[in-house]
Amino acid sequence: MKSQQAPPTLSSSEAGAWFAGRIPDGWFTAPPRVSLDNDEILVFGTLPDVDLGAGASDADRATARRSRIAGWREDTRDRRIQIAGEAQHRFRRKVSWAADCGGEEAAFTTLGLPVMTRLRMQDRAVLDTLIDAGVARSRSEALAWCVRLVGRHQAEWIQSLRDALTAVEQARGQGPEA
Repeated sequence: MKSQQAPPTLSSSEAGAWFAGRIPDGWFTAPPRVSLDNDEILVFGTLPDVDLGAGASDADRATARRSRIAGWREDTRDRRIQIAGEAQHRFRRKVSWAADCGGEEAAFTTLGLPVMTRLRMQDRAVLDTLIDAGVARSRSEALAWCVRLVGRHQAEWIQSLRDALTAVEQARGQGPEA
């Protein structure tokens, strides 16, 4: 049985710098934002907004923006695959891409990984209620819905936890060697 080696330690800023150096000029209006975990790197870039003139409706702008993202995705596919392959070899993580155009966002090739958890009857009842109400088709989909809901409505609290963890990592890095 082949043992799976842990991915190398990598910061978002280090990965961001690497991608900024590899991504062709002109793809994005600013350096890409990079977020990562132990499994995946998400490269998120901002595309130039569309210009439809003053009389365009919000619906037309949204359509044009989605179209710009879809066109960029198709036009850059081969090069993105090449860059992702290099990054996956280097960082031992899958690479996903996302783009924003005037507030319209789209992510593609993102991972959906299974997560195992043990739930007591009360917790399972919550998931089953979501299924019975048609919010989700399965317990795993209901659990994913709950996670998105917490992330959306508790974003400030989640960010303060992330900031605290970053401070802990920085303190560890400044500590004595073992």
